[in-house]
Amino acid sequence: MNFTNGRNLNRWFIIISCLAVVSLVLWNTSVFFQHLKEDERSKMNIWARAQEALNRTPAPEDADLELILEILNSNTSIPIIHTTADGKVAYSSNINPELLDDDEKLKDFLREFKAENEPIVMSLDEDQQQYIYYGNSPTLNKLKYYPIGLLLIAFLFVGVIYFFYTTTKNSEQNKLWAGMAKETAHQIGTPLSSLIGWTEILKDEKVNQTYIQEMEKDVDRLKTITERFSKIGSTPILQITDLVEATQNSFDYLQARSSSLIDFSIKAPSRVIEVELNQQLYSWTIENLVKNSIDAMRGKGKLNIEIREEARWAHIFVKDTGKGIEKGKFKQIFEPGHTTKKRGWGLGLSLAKRIIEDYHKGKIRVVQSEVNKGTTFKISLRRI
Repeated sequence: MNFTNGRNLNRWFIIISCLAVVSLVLWNTSVFFQHLKEDERSKMNIWARAQEALNRTPAPEDADLELILEILNSNTSIPIIHTTADGKVAYSSNINPELLDDDEKLKDFLREFKAENEPIVMSLDEDQQQYIYYGNSPTLNKLKYYPIGLLLIAFLFVGVIYFFYTTTKNSEQNKLWAGMAKETAHQIGTPLSSLIGWTEILKDEKVNQTYIQEMEKDVDRLKTITERFSKIGSTPILQITDLVEATQNSFDYLQARSSSLIDFSIKAPSRVIEVELNQQLYSWTIENLVKNSIDAMRGKGKLNIEIREEARWAHIFVKDTGKGIEKGKFKQIFEPGHTTKKRGWGLGLSLAKRIIEDYHKGKIRVVQSEVNKGTTFKISLRRI
């Protein structure tokens, strides 16, 4: 547990550090953007004063014409539209000439410039005012979109970290599954071999055959359990199987070993439905769903298994009249360790999901559930 907590702390430290660095860069970018914007505003004020001095009549005696023209010609990047008081264009720079020929486009352009920067007013004399509309330079426009790119990179980085830790966690869970399953199969195998030997001895001792037959059924059951656990962690062999027959066999086995207070029923097509199946793992899945339903009904109620077919899929429905599941927990119940029972590890439904989705490439989910009325599980497998 300490190791897990330590890893969680490391993960959050990396994510928070990443977000802190991104926030710092964004803040500095914003400050830099404002400085550039103020610098361009200062340049435009100087340009406007030079234009004002050039257009003023009469021209000031101390005006340096060469300096004024140098200032006016120095602007090579900032788009400018110089208008008279009545809105006519007197001068433009770094603007597409086609925009100036269309009055509607020109109005839109002036509105856009005004939204970016407040126009500069030029006073040629007491009664005459003209306006300098200007937009952001290409450098400023590029810088404006830089934070968006930075945020995308940050989200991508956080996503990579999340994916890495999730993948690592899933890999550890898979190894844990495989290790526990194989160790369980190994531990069962030793007493199972002994039991087989004892049944042979009892046969020689001429013990009542009924007792021996019941013991052999339990031995066969233990063999099946051992084979099931031994397949976890390795790729199982799938064979073309009649889904109806496989489901019926599981149904018959579970019905014979369940309480008489459970009203079992099954509805299936009379024809063969072929799917690729590992019968032992499939029967384990049905068994887990049925046992889960019996627990939900507290040992008394109705349990129905139904098989429906489509062109490409075969669907198995397991319906009970138990306590039901809250809608927000439809996916949560398939997570390892999730259980509402006082006893148990919460692995049954997780195993079922792994067997159907990982090994058989099918689907399993809760299709309907209502609290205190019952739940319906659905398994979908591809048909041959």
